[in-house]
Amino acid sequence: MTTISGIFFGAFLAYMAVAHGFFGFLVSVLFMSIGAILGRAAAGKLDLKGIGEALIGKHTTTSD
Repeated sequence: MTTISGIFFGAFLAYMAVAHGFFGFLVSVLFMSIGAILGRAAAGKLDLKGIGEALIGKHTTTSD
C-alpha cells in the first residue's frame, strides 16, 4: 500500500466513524476487508481453495 492510498484509507475510516458512529466504522472495515480478500483472489495472489482446505483440515502444515 502506498502512502497516498493509506492516507485515503484512513480518511475514509475517520469519516465513517464520525458520520455513522462506531457500528458504521466496523461495518465499513468488514466490507473493505472482504473486498480486499476477494480482490487478491481475483488477481491470483490468494488461493481461496487452499485456505478453505486448511480450515477444514484437509491440509496441515508441519515443522520439522
